[in-house]
Amino acid sequence: MAVRGRVVISDIFCKGCELCVSACPQQVLEIATDRLTPKGFHPARLKAEGCTGCAICALVCPEAAITVYREVLARPAPAAA
Repeated sequence: MAVRGRVVISDIFCKGCELCVSACPQQVLEIATDRLTPKGFHPARLKAEGCTGCAICALVCPEAAITVYREVLARPAPAAA
């Protein structure tokens, strides 16, 4: 079964330390240099499709700013013969 993940990063807690960016095995995270958090940091964001929901980014985040949701996609049933 295919797995797809979704990452939600809290602007309130993210300090743009880039630990999640460097830890992501799928390389789908980046620092958003075009915006600032309320505390004045450039936050991390999802830059591309391909997140598998491994949650390594959430594990390395020192601020617990990342929540990962994993969706298992069911394969279509085989056609009846």
